[in-house]
Amino acid sequence: MGINLKGKIALPFKLCSFELRHQKLEAMSKSNFFTGQPIFTQLLKFIPKDLIKRLSKKHKTDYYYKKFDSYHHLIVMLFASFQKCNSLRELISGMLVWQNKLLHLGVKHYPCRSTLADANGARTHEFFEEVYFSLLKLHKNKLLPDSRLKKEDRLYIMDSSTFELFSDVMLGVGANSKNGKRKGGVKAHMMINAVHLLPEICYFSNARENDRIIMDKISLPVGSILVFDKGYAKFSQWQQWTIDGLFWVTRMNKNASYEVIQKMNVTEAQLKKGVISDEYILLGRGTTPSTEKISARRIVYYDKSKNRIFTFVTNAEHLKPFSIAALYKRRWLIETNFKAIKQNFQLRYFLGDTPNAIKIQLWCALIADLLIRIVMNLAHKKKKNWAFSNLCGLIRMHLATYVNIIAFLISPVKSLRYYAPPKTQFELQFDST
Repeated sequence: MGINLKGKIALPFKLCSFELRHQKLEAMSKSNFFTGQPIFTQLLKFIPKDLIKRLSKKHKTDYYYKKFDSYHHLIVMLFASFQKCNSLRELISGMLVWQNKLLHLGVKHYPCRSTLADANGARTHEFFEEVYFSLLKLHKNKLLPDSRLKKEDRLYIMDSSTFELFSDVMLGVGANSKNGKRKGGVKAHMMINAVHLLPEICYFSNARENDRIIMDKISLPVGSILVFDKGYAKFSQWQQWTIDGLFWVTRMNKNASYEVIQKMNVTEAQLKKGVISDEYILLGRGTTPSTEKISARRIVYYDKSKNRIFTFVTNAEHLKPFSIAALYKRRWLIETNFKAIKQNFQLRYFLGDTPNAIKIQLWCALIADLLIRIVMNLAHKKKKNWAFSNLCGLIRMHLATYVNIIAFLISPVKSLRYYAPPKTQFELQFDST
């Protein structure tokens, strides 16, 4: 009931039919899905605030900022990643729609375009890089199906992919175009695990940089298997990995120099699987340190499905020839991973034209990818499998929906059947007469 200033009791207000239906559905559903927080907030729960505070202090990223601190910056860029925003104007206007939900995100102030543009140019991308790898380390157990060690858990895949830019911010490759201008490009050098498909090593460089710059940055547990393509031909590094107890598998270049040391017998069963030959060789010319002669194993394999002959080279003596071919076939996982990132996150139009701003957007896309794969694996443990692209689209559409995300992924229709947004608080109306 309303109360006027004279102390008289006013007539009680009547609930509209929509509010009555709202309460009826809420009582009927007795839903356990409603959590009081939107899906975006639940995703942010996987990012501890004390971690952001510690890393911002380490990198000094909150110096000279009054309101728009590192945590606010991260949230805004993650919103841009999830919503695939094409411009700063689209991003800021999208955040304005969230004015009544910003407190749930821990955001008290939304930035203007100039503030965000300045932060993208000034706040170091190394902060976002360390946020990603810290979260990967923190949630790694949530990304693995179980604790049993399998061959796939020890399998790592290395490759690179180029994100083309419409300006010459970061130098691209190839000849100049007809108008005399060369498009820029940023190359992402990655090494992913074959189980969770997330980069455990990632390095961004100019597009014209050689792929081999990532090779000396790799450090893996003993017994790990590393698969890569022909672009990483550096025999001295291959030999160092052998000394470190790592196994590697790659394809052999046609012009590679080698000497056959021993030919192994190929059984009838192996021939049926496509194995043509299995040899131990001495690989390399020995003219330069990068082509020094090393001991290796050469396997020639015929792929019936593609009607092609492949020549593999490896240091894994304990694996069967067909297993070597099967391991290299898994290399395609990183290609599909690159494709998924490019299709589901906005990495065609960047929100800044400096290398730092571009790298910030790339790291935030990887953080968003990590958060989605965490909830995807949690749903998988509940016997509900999701395709990555479908899950990205669903989260993008329901980013502001107040529903438990895991229950939502297990049964979207059931969780939304009696869904109702949180009630709006009624304010007391005082009679001024």
